[in-house]
Amino acid sequence: MALQGPIPVTFDMVFPHGCYVVGEVEPVKDFDASTNGRFVQARDKQTGEPVWQVAVMDADPTLKPAQKTVAVKILSAVQPVPPAAVPGVPFTPVEFDGVSVTPYVNSNTNRLAYSIRVREMRPIRTGKTGAGKEAAA
Repeated sequence: MALQGPIPVTFDMVFPHGCYVVGEVEPVKDFDASTNGRFVQARDKQTGEPVWQVAVMDADPTLKPAQKTVAVKILSAVQPVPPAAVPGVPFTPVEFDGVSVTPYVNSNTNRLAYSIRVREMRPIRTGKTGAGKEAAA
């Protein structure tokens, strides 16, 4: 099969209504290499880059509350910094570039789930409207 490993997708495919940062950017723990009292950060198997994660809230209004918050893993040599907060908005809107998903079966629910990995976190593009469409000028 030609398709192996993470599946490249666009930001708008994963978050058609956008998303918001709701947590801190943190290093992902390598559970196999870490020991009691010694934290080892996970590295991406393909690129070797350190893996970070941030919690984001999906802005899709049809999602149930338990489905709204997801972890996005960021591959980056240095700790990514979320965009600056927007005045008057409780959460920071964000977009990601270099998005890929890896399907897996969630052992707790026995349902298909997706691990979301990205290459870059950035502020939203100006002039953007819902569902990822550009506003007419």
